[in-house]
Amino acid sequence: MKKTLSITEIRQRLLTVKHAGDEFLVECSKDERKGVQQLVKKWNREFEQKQKLEEKWLQMNAYENKARHQGYRYIVGIDEVGRGPLAGPVVAAAVILPQDFKLLGLDDSKKISDKKREVFYETIMQEAIAVGVGIISNEIIDKINIYEATKQAMLTAIQQLEYAPDYALIDAMKLNTIDIPQESIIKGDANSVSIAAASVVAKVTRDRIMHEYDAKYPQYGFKNNMGYGTKEHLDGLENHGLTPWHRKSFSPIKEMVNSIVN
Repeated sequence: MKKTLSITEIRQRLLTVKHAGDEFLVECSKDERKGVQQLVKKWNREFEQKQKLEEKWLQMNAYENKARHQGYRYIVGIDEVGRGPLAGPVVAAAVILPQDFKLLGLDDSKKISDKKREVFYETIMQEAIAVGVGIISNEIIDKINIYEATKQAMLTAIQQLEYAPDYALIDAMKLNTIDIPQESIIKGDANSVSIAAASVVAKVTRDRIMHEYDAKYPQYGFKNNMGYGTKEHLDGLENHGLTPWHRKSFSPIKEMVNSIVN
């Protein structure tokens, strides 16, 4: 390593290094300066992390690649968000990705930070072949139950697609009313890129709705709990009663409604 290269210059050069056997990286590893050694360790950490993300990406494409090898072209991933909350809609998304789509770090939306999820959402919306979203209100959930409402949200999302899919990958659900081949995948949002993309779209869509509700009814902490039964939310129910978006068929709201009626 030439001592004339400053640590700042080395930092910039390392940004262009793509593989562990690079001659410049090897030279840096022999440099005894503490600052240079820290840069080498940082590069190695980031390289290792990227390798893991690349491996994960390959694994998450297995279902899509299998379907493509069978001749399917428009493979849709379907997922939902919001089955468990006490308030708000259930939201499903259907996403068809191009074969060359790549978004390292894409995963189950719950495992992704809010900031990164928003970035991923924009990327998916821009690069996907087609995206559909289905939103089923709390009133409908109360009428037909959450399981049926979830299926209805998924069907609506499929109907919103610009291109008709010819194969479906669904997170832990079966849709008997669609006439295309489908595969139900347990923990699909962590094992299929298409379902993971749908998970992100559904999550961001629903979170934005709950933030709108929070602006109108801040007493329940919707922007923090997204309608789930946290202490803040339950305290809001006890002190302020119901909003138009609460699910009256869910406990403890169901018991509150019954006590009022009786």
